[in-house]
Amino acid sequence: MPKLEKKDLRKAWRSWAMYHLSSMSFEKLEAHGFAHSMLPVLKKLYKDNPEEYRKALKRHSVFYNTEPQTGSLVNGVICSMEEQRANGQPIDDDMFHSIKTSIMGPLAGIGDSTLQGIFIPILLTICMGISEHGNPLGVLLYIVAYLAIILSLSYFLFMRGYTLGIHSVNSIIGENAEKLRSAFNTLGIIVIGGLAASFVKLSTVIKIPNGDEQFDLQKTFDSFFPGLLPLLAVLLCWYLISKKKLSASKVLIILLLISVVGVLLGVF
Repeated sequence: MPKLEKKDLRKAWRSWAMYHLSSMSFEKLEAHGFAHSMLPVLKKLYKDNPEEYRKALKRHSVFYNTEPQTGSLVNGVICSMEEQRANGQPIDDDMFHSIKTSIMGPLAGIGDSTLQGIFIPILLTICMGISEHGNPLGVLLYIVAYLAIILSLSYFLFMRGYTLGIHSVNSIIGENAEKLRSAFNTLGIIVIGGLAASFVKLSTVIKIPNGDEQFDLQKTFDSFFPGLLPLLAVLLCWYLISKKKLSASKVLIILLLISVVGVLLGVF
């Protein structure tokens, strides 16, 4: 009876961590990376059965897409299922496909909202503050901290997926997981709002004559709504991207044009 060892699982995780996005197409996205990560496992389990080895590679080369770090849990689950199949358990190809398609979406939602929506912006904020005056430690800190955290998370979830096997599915796509994803999405929105308030700077230099004095429009805004103009700028960007479906590049060009016109007219 073939049995996976820790070194086999480490090789599989390392292949996924390094090559998950190295070969992509619109037809299969991360499928090639997933199949490549399964090579150490499949070679161990089916070394005496080349036909089953070929079939395993084929079933793991179909469309697959998720957030790579949290998605490593899927790799662990599939490794466990392949081991069970190699030892005679009645697990067919459809079950592999069903498991992958049912949990890759929820894991992508959790990973995108927590890593891209919360972790990366916070880490970038800290490191940008360190490097604000040319200190290179901010760049080094970002590289080291980012790699240490995501690789540790990816490794833990991979091994956890292998340990739990197919029983992990219910905890990922159940009601409690939906509440968790909603909470992460809300937290991500709060973090992005805080970053926008801290880093988006916009003010007006308009002064309206009022008798012998001048009416400072920016001071008036600050007296009843500090940060009003930055908020309007962020909302404009959100409207253009979300409602008008403009790309980020086009929004940047629009902001540049507004800035140039505003400076020439003496507004900003």
